[in-house]
Amino acid sequence: METLYVYSDRLVDATDTGYVRYLYDKIDWQNHLICLRGARGVGKTTLLRQHIKLNGWKSSEALYVSLDHTWFSSHTLLELTEFHYTHGGKYLFLDEVHRYPNWLQEIKNISDYYPSLYVVMTGSSLLKINNSIADLSRRCVIYDLKGLSFREYLKFEEVAEIDTLSLDDIIENHTQISVRLNRTVHLLPYFSQYLKMGYYPFYKQGLAEYHSKIQNVISTVIEVDIPQAEPIEYATLYKAKKLLATLAELVPYTLNVSDLCKTLGVNRNQLLRLLDLLEKSALIRKLYTDESGIQSLAKPEKILFDNTNLMYALSSQVEDGTVRESFFCNQLSMQNRVLMPQQGDVLVDDRLLFEVGGHKKGYRQIAGLTNSYIVADDIESGFRNKIPLYLFGLMY
Repeated sequence: METLYVYSDRLVDATDTGYVRYLYDKIDWQNHLICLRGARGVGKTTLLRQHIKLNGWKSSEALYVSLDHTWFSSHTLLELTEFHYTHGGKYLFLDEVHRYPNWLQEIKNISDYYPSLYVVMTGSSLLKINNSIADLSRRCVIYDLKGLSFREYLKFEEVAEIDTLSLDDIIENHTQISVRLNRTVHLLPYFSQYLKMGYYPFYKQGLAEYHSKIQNVISTVIEVDIPQAEPIEYATLYKAKKLLATLAELVPYTLNVSDLCKTLGVNRNQLLRLLDLLEKSALIRKLYTDESGIQSLAKPEKILFDNTNLMYALSSQVEDGTVRESFFCNQLSMQNRVLMPQQGDVLVDDRLLFEVGGHKKGYRQIAGLTNSYIVADDIESGFRNKIPLYLFGLMY
């Protein structure tokens, strides 16, 4: 057990606190049980260690431990908690809780029997965490961490520090905002780079291997996370990889169930279940119309990637239209409801209609429709109802 304390101090000491993610100040750290949830690679582990370091805690007071450590092969989480608590520990930070077989029951026990202990846990597997977290809903406060926004990327790169914008700010004042932002530095080259290599914070570890690391994340999700959460055949998992590679090279894909079933060699229910699992794993995004209803076995109207970096990691022939729509929906879905409309590309909060395209994109598809806007890539500033795409990356 002593080793766990040594490792905790070592890892916390090595953690960079020069920049903390957007979610840090939104978390109420005074809650006794917190779950930090998010896709693989978005920075949950770093956030835990930063919190410990910023408060100046040593492991005797605040212990960080990953539950995939070999120590837990012959010991329990309850053993560790009892020792930590009775030796003066006040905080317990548990990383990768879904890796521990009996995590749900033991977390409940810790919550019941150590009421003065503060526990923060993370789960990389959205699937398993989502399936179990409902049992903790009355005890646990849940926070979702997303990948880097374009605003955070600019700060990471020390290009610019920009205040967050609301959707209404962008709609009403985009021309003034974009002119002001580009007065000192032109943002479009950085935006282009961000779309390829900027969503996952580990891009800072080196760009040469970045896409390979994303491919490893995808493989781990498909080969480890999904089978842990759902009984599924290996052949179906292979088809999940084939599906992702196919989608990466398509235009924004309006779903044709029959064609895709033939391509993959699956039936309708298998396909819809596979799409549901990939969405819960934060690899793809399904867009529905108002009429279709958001249900796991309802047919989505369009399939996009969760973020654009996934696309570039999977294919060298990425479709620009898919990149633009994937980025737009990724950023907007953080705080808003995103649907596929009858006209246009994206309906936001049932009130704002957007057509997404390149710098030459015109108004033909949304002509005459109220509260409709063009979101255009490759423009620094817009005019009236034509808004630069990159501005929507400044919302968190």
